[in-house]
Amino acid sequence: MHYVSKAAELGRVAGELRQAPLIAVDTEAAGYHRYHDRICLVQLSDRSRHYLIDTLALQSLDAVGPLLEDPAIETVFHDADYDLRLLARDFGVRVRNLFDTKLAAQLLGEPAFGLGALVEKYLGIQLDKKHQRADWAQRPLPPDLLAYAVEDTRHLPALRDRLHAELERRGRRHWADEEFRLREQATREVAAADGNAYLRLKNMRDLQPRQLAALRELHAWREATASKRDVAPFRITGNDVLIAIARALPTDRAALNATSGVPPTIAERYAADLLGGVARALALPLDQLPSRQRGPARPLTDPEFDRLVDRLKGARDKAADELELDRGFLMPRQQLEDVARSGARTPEELLAVPDMRRWQVEAIGARLVEVLARAAAR
Repeated sequence: MHYVSKAAELGRVAGELRQAPLIAVDTEAAGYHRYHDRICLVQLSDRSRHYLIDTLALQSLDAVGPLLEDPAIETVFHDADYDLRLLARDFGVRVRNLFDTKLAAQLLGEPAFGLGALVEKYLGIQLDKKHQRADWAQRPLPPDLLAYAVEDTRHLPALRDRLHAELERRGRRHWADEEFRLREQATREVAAADGNAYLRLKNMRDLQPRQLAALRELHAWREATASKRDVAPFRITGNDVLIAIARALPTDRAALNATSGVPPTIAERYAADLLGGVARALALPLDQLPSRQRGPARPLTDPEFDRLVDRLKGARDKAADELELDRGFLMPRQQLEDVARSGARTPEELLAVPDMRRWQVEAIGARLVEVLARAAAR
């Protein structure tokens, strides 16, 4: 294992990996502990060498980024989506020639597709996952955390080989290739901050407009405080505390202390901020109070459409069971509803359905078209 924290060292790593046909990659971010969810560590492994890249010390992956973007080098991840987004956002790296062991396992119908479960099943090795919520922004990283990080890429090349062979044996390698390419092309930009996030908190649907205004103020205060301190928001205070205060609308310290669900330590430490947020909400004129957006009215039930979707679902379930695939993974219900609306007459026409994959059409298209044809003939 090589710990890399200097630019010259990273240049040497790039030179050593340049001829590798395969590089296993993982990232460790600080989102559980920090407000700003940035990559703190990047693990790289080929079949014999393992590197831990300290991205807090280096601030750049310019030396190795081209390797991950090289179509001649296969990049192996497990559950790549979040890693790809962070690599693109933090370092401008857009991975090519992806092999995702989680997607491969799902296409093989594995019931448990976590990295630990797959490594144990295919390689007979038990991984210790006790550090899943470690603070990767701490420095120096302790030796046991470094050893743990290496394990996330050490076994990926061998696991990739076993899954690749099984995909080939079952004639599904091209299915996996399609999913991998789509994952590479997926949007990797992290969504901009959402000013209406407070409206999606749980257990607050009973709040009235004035209480919603208080929740908006309190939520904004917590996010700003967490951002300034670079800690996860829940480390300032939990959602349930904000909702309890918004519901009670306390106007002084005594009322705040008496609010059910507010720990005394929170009431004491943040009294001025919490009461200030409530006061701002109470001072708002009626026309500036927030309201919860209501979704569009649900359409009237169409029994015939529902029956068609159920018949499509039956065809999907039978195919999934025969293929030993998870039914929802083969085709989720929303996609079945889109198929029902499509009126497709041939498997090729199903490709116009949103998010339809060619491998899905290959696996189940003829059955779906048959169901649609029978419905049209009624």
